[in-house]
Amino acid sequence: MKKLLWFLTGVAGGFVVAHLVNKDPRGHELLAEVDARISEFTDRMGDAYREQEARFTGLVDDVKDAAAGAAEAAIAAASEAVDSVATAADKITD
Repeated sequence: MKKLLWFLTGVAGGFVVAHLVNKDPRGHELLAEVDARISEFTDRMGDAYREQEARFTGLVDDVKDAAAGAAEAAIAAASEAVDSVATAADKITD
């Protein structure tokens, strides 16, 4: 509980200091520069996230296609095996 109190005190103190710094023109410029850098950073992070997401989407699509191809091949092989067994059974019964 004591740690939470210190945390909230620090947050409140930070807001008070930021407000006082923002009143001074030089402080206002400094805070504007910090805000611009934070915005640039978040934009870059967002772009990198979307790029990685696109890569993973492409990989997932490739895996889905490969799995579908493997399933079709397995179905075809099973169908051929059933046909071969049916043909062999017909020869035996004749």
